[in-house]
Amino acid sequence: MSKIENTVVGYFAVYSSQETFCDGDACIIAGGQSALNKYIKSSLGTGSEYQIRKTRLGEILEGISLGASYAFDKESYGVFYPLANKHGLSLKHEDFPPKEAGSHFVIVKFIT
Repeated sequence: MSKIENTVVGYFAVYSSQETFCDGDACIIAGGQSALNKYIKSSLGTGSEYQIRKTRLGEILEGISLGASYAFDKESYGVFYPLANKHGLSLKHEDFPPKEAGSHFVIVKFIT
């Protein structure tokens, strides 16, 4: 894995070997552990059974190439999109609403 592919984009939550914390079918990637805990608690009321793990650009790009979709918050998308564009994706800057407006995610998925 190259240095860029090894860059930590954010954090995701794992419940079991087959289950991650998602918004619909998109795995949520948060820019920080505390933000991810907040998303989990606001969605489920609890989050103690989830393990928080770092995720790197290379892992996300591999997942996308295999058909996975990801929901990025503002912080993680700010790290992800310029690096992903260097790897051939064509993503654009996104404007996020003020924090008072609730959770907002940008979903990235290859459509085939």
